[in-house]
Amino acid sequence: MPALFVNHRHRARHALAIVLGVLACGTGIAAHATEGALGRSITAMQITPYAGVIPPAPGMQWSLSYVAYDGKISGSRQAPIAGRIALGLEADVSLTAATGVYVWPTHAGKWNFASMLTVPYINADVTANLDGPLGSRRQVKDSASNLFDVYFAPVIAGYHIDPVQHLSFGLYVYAPTAKYDPGKLANPGLNVWTLSPSVGYTHLFQKGTLEFSVLGAVDWYSRNRDTDYKNGLVARTDALLIKRTASGWGFGGAAGWIQQVQDDGGDTADRLGGFKGRSLGLGPVLTYGRKWPGGEHLDLSVRYISEFSVRNRFEGDPWSVSISGGF
Repeated sequence: MPALFVNHRHRARHALAIVLGVLACGTGIAAHATEGALGRSITAMQITPYAGVIPPAPGMQWSLSYVAYDGKISGSRQAPIAGRIALGLEADVSLTAATGVYVWPTHAGKWNFASMLTVPYINADVTANLDGPLGSRRQVKDSASNLFDVYFAPVIAGYHIDPVQHLSFGLYVYAPTAKYDPGKLANPGLNVWTLSPSVGYTHLFQKGTLEFSVLGAVDWYSRNRDTDYKNGLVARTDALLIKRTASGWGFGGAAGWIQQVQDDGGDTADRLGGFKGRSLGLGPVLTYGRKWPGGEHLDLSVRYISEFSVRNRFEGDPWSVSISGGF
């Protein structure tokens, strides 16, 4: 393996241990013009440091992540939830996710491989104005606290273009493992399968101290058979720029763009004109990394994103904290 990649690969290893494809929020916190105001992705929250790198050293990596999102849709904007149309939809959601990543024992060549599994826990408080008798409206509040839908990647492949440029390819699968009640505003799960093929790219500058990474993906949802609602295909792109110092601290920024490319399907979606949505987000990132002589490492990342140019989805300021390590 080229020297530059070897010198910096211990920093790259923690990228796999952070929630991949979530924070894959793709983790299902914010609405991206999806049913129930809960989608799989949050603006600028999916990308991790070294998104294009799968390191050659085999073994297990672990991470614990926390994402908080307090968002709302304008009181005059209609949104689909619980098989109905709501106004003034608000949600205060937090999600804690534990992730395990296993890097396969392969030779230090151009290709390396890994697999991952995430088990998330969600807390959600949802408020909406729903239609009542004789055309009246009433405010309804609901909450949920339970295990969220499990997601995993059977294979993540990494390709090392050269010592400073790297690519990753993964297919992330979100399974409807959590509880779901079609009549509730707040549900632990979404009651749909989601497939998210993703491509990551990382370029290291200034002897590896300056990182630029980008992640592109699409989210494909199955139909919710309980409500006959079909979320449209969602495309998303996140970018990350981080400057790291000799002290272990790093600082930079993250940006994200989510664009739904298909209308939602079903009677409720048809009444809302397809409910196709989009969002943009931008904010700062702070990181800290430390490693020990025996190869153990610990990495911390904090991120805050401000959303703007939002249409047909929640608008808010999500933030996240993640800690990861290898021992």
